[in-house]
Amino acid sequence: MRFCENDTVMLLNDFPEYGLKKGDVGAVIMVFTDPNEAYEIEFVDNEGRTKAQIVLPPHQLDIFKN
Repeated sequence: MRFCENDTVMLLNDFPEYGLKKGDVGAVIMVFTDPNEAYEIEFVDNEGRTKAQIVLPPHQLDIFKN
């Protein structure tokens, strides 16, 4: 699945090294196509502070359905 900037996405895996777990929700802030499709995702805490900002391949993300 292809995502666009500002899409809301959900993690399909845990990333304990970043304090993230499966089901956490973040926003796509950048889309990469070369050399591979990947997305920079920002995750924030309840106060709106950035908790983690990581680049992930599409198979580790799903669109967030509210």
